[in-house]
Amino acid sequence: MAGFKKLILIQLSSWLLFAVIGGYFIALGFDSAVGNAQREAQHVVNTYVNNHTFEQLAPEKIQQTLTNSSTFSTFILRDINGKEVFNVQSPSQLPVFAQLVQAHFNSVRPQFAVNQSADIKVEFKINVNSLATLLQQSLFVVILVSGLLALLPVVYMRAMLQRLNRNIGTTVAEIIDVYINQNQSNEHLDATIDTSQLKQLGKDLVPSFNRLSHFLQSKHDDIQSAAHSIKKEAYKDVVTALGNRNMFVEYYEKHIENTEKSTFGSLAMIRCSELQAINQSRGYQKGDEYVKAVADIIKHLSGTYTGSEVFRLNSSDFAVVLPNTPLKEAERFGENLQSRFTQYQQNQELSSVANTGIVGYEKGKPLGELLSIVDNAMSLAQSKQANAWHVQRETDLVNNVSAGFGNQNWRKVINEVIESKRVHLVMQNIMPIGKSIKAYAEIQVRFKTVENQALPTASFLAMAEKLEMAMEIDRLIIDTSLEKIKSRNFSEKFFGLNVTASSAHNDQFVIWLERRLLKDSNIAAKLVFEVSEFGLQQNIKASKRFIDMVHRVGARITVERFGVGLTSFKFFRDLKPDFIKMDASYTRGLEEDKNNQYFMRLMVDLAHRIGVAVFAEGVESQEEKHIVETLCLDGVQGYYIEKPKDI
Repeated sequence: MAGFKKLILIQLSSWLLFAVIGGYFIALGFDSAVGNAQREAQHVVNTYVNNHTFEQLAPEKIQQTLTNSSTFSTFILRDINGKEVFNVQSPSQLPVFAQLVQAHFNSVRPQFAVNQSADIKVEFKINVNSLATLLQQSLFVVILVSGLLALLPVVYMRAMLQRLNRNIGTTVAEIIDVYINQNQSNEHLDATIDTSQLKQLGKDLVPSFNRLSHFLQSKHDDIQSAAHSIKKEAYKDVVTALGNRNMFVEYYEKHIENTEKSTFGSLAMIRCSELQAINQSRGYQKGDEYVKAVADIIKHLSGTYTGSEVFRLNSSDFAVVLPNTPLKEAERFGENLQSRFTQYQQNQELSSVANTGIVGYEKGKPLGELLSIVDNAMSLAQSKQANAWHVQRETDLVNNVSAGFGNQNWRKVINEVIESKRVHLVMQNIMPIGKSIKAYAEIQVRFKTVENQALPTASFLAMAEKLEMAMEIDRLIIDTSLEKIKSRNFSEKFFGLNVTASSAHNDQFVIWLERRLLKDSNIAAKLVFEVSEFGLQQNIKASKRFIDMVHRVGARITVERFGVGLTSFKFFRDLKPDFIKMDASYTRGLEEDKNNQYFMRLMVDLAHRIGVAVFAEGVESQEEKHIVETLCLDGVQGYYIEKPKDI
């Protein structure tokens, strides 16, 4: 295209040059013709006037002749004294080009003639209109011819280029078709394109297409690498940098369930048993540190097994794949985990760290079925002792009773705890902000096995709720707490007791609790019952009956984990709780989170208007405590304020 534009420019320049040169030579010819005409006219006029005297001339005849003639444009006759005898003017407008030539060359000039007697003087100019018209026509012919000579190559070249482009386009299209067909049958894009068919279509294009093939292959590799990196980042857990559940599912389907090779191994599931308790009592930052510590232990121990993979399935569960590892060897892995978890438990003053369930797998085993079995193994491990592990074998699955075996074992453990009253009470104070606020100490419970080993609290309470044994556990906790308070004679101290929503909504439990509190009415006035916001929302009428009963016996109510649900303040005006405890998620990084600060300030203002005090839990730094104080909350609780201690 650039060459074609250059050709047009050259042809245009040539046309202009030829037109200028041709016009110049035509102008010279015009000047020469006018000169010849003037010399001839001078000769004729001189000859005529020399052969006559003034008296012999007939002015009227000459005037009539000159008037009807186109030879002269100007003719003036004078006598001996120089007086005009007659003056004939027949001016005419010359064509434009002739005017330009006349202005440049001054071709047409006045001429003079005098006879021998000197009594006739003539001044005249010849008429060059015919020559000027011829000049103009010649110029147009030159311009037209030179223009055609300049235009014809451009038109021809344009047609030739169009035809060439169509041929090139057709050739390239055919080469591309061959290129695509060849690479569809080849796994690699960088295959050399040197087939005879391509050589026939366009020999010079083959090297370029080979370079294009290599370029596309490199780009294909770059895109695959970038996609893999993006996918890896999308499938990565933020806290531990391990692969998440999606990556685990993809790995299992590719390398175990749908693999063509024969494979076997062990799958271990590790559950962080104290994550929820740590998040609530110590804060989410400590919870993240706890999860990362567990992940580091798992990665360190699993790293000794060839080809092992570790994934974080959800907030509390990890999955470890041990390829080509029999269950006998996996037992040693469970023992090592238990040992390291126990060591970490002692260093961090925890009731437990994590439990492990282990099962074997083989090629083609569906993932859903395997996860169901390993979850059952996890339940069995949790029901043993702190940081325990359990291996689920195929022989344990006879008669298809495995699905309920974990639940049965848990029911047995819970019944043993209730019958033997193996509970250990600790308390964590809420520090009041301001002298007018009366805060209290929250009583927390730890459960133990027959061997006096601590059970994972969160798992124990979750299984009690699942097995509909939460009411018995709540009764055990309340009875044990009241006996402890009575025996220690805490007359001036207030205590908080957690009650599950299912118990609070149970009429039999409410009747039992009212009678139990009336039996120790002096202690009842020192108690604050904590129920979760979400639990209260499940049955507002039953929640109101429970709260009314608590107020009737002189005790008070705290709505804990406030802010997780979508409860309106009309709900609180109807229920009339005494305190609300903001969920620990709102105090996490509070010094930097302006949205949480605004929300907590709004909740405090609205709660105070209806006479409800507001506490913050999960406070774990000086900065968070300072922000809570500036937001006018009534009390703070967390590991920064006080760690749980024995009653």
